[in-house]
Amino acid sequence: MANNIDIEKSLEALNGGGVILYPTDTVWGIGCDATDSAAVERIFTIKRRNEALSLLTLVDSLDMLTEYVDDIPHIAIQFMKEAARPLSVIYPKAKSLATNLIAADGSIGIRIVQEPFCKQLIKAFGKPIVSTSANISGEPAPGIFGEISDEIRDAVDYVVRWRQDDQQPATASSIIKLIGDGSYRVLR
Repeated sequence: MANNIDIEKSLEALNGGGVILYPTDTVWGIGCDATDSAAVERIFTIKRRNEALSLLTLVDSLDMLTEYVDDIPHIAIQFMKEAARPLSVIYPKAKSLATNLIAADGSIGIRIVQEPFCKQLIKAFGKPIVSTSANISGEPAPGIFGEISDEIRDAVDYVVRWRQDDQQPATASSIIKLIGDGSYRVLR
């Protein structure tokens, strides 16, 4: 299980409006409190990412998910249960999140995380955490910790030690976008 020091230091950073570099159930991510607009702004700056491009959010459970989207259609729950790999779902109506995290159309991409460190951290934090790949926008997402640039490592407030030695390359999640009428589109 994850090192308690990593959890404590990550919580300290997140509670202080900081940004962390951490392993997820996909690629290494840059994260912050998903309800803190100033922290979200820092991530856009670190990644040199256009703010018109929304960021993904991680939650630890279906219960937490219900606090941040207006409606969770049955089809979304079914997809999550049947997914062979991590699945991010774009929901049409976000709520209670940082306004600069939500897309112009009001949607938000959220994944219920399964990775032990993330799940433990989000549960302890009690709020969703932003997750975006740990790279400068336009550059390849790092498959392992060693591929993360010094620029990214130096820009965050805490770098999690858990899984830094893991050499199995990670891949991004599958993504589906829910359309208001009960239909969906597979984006990745």
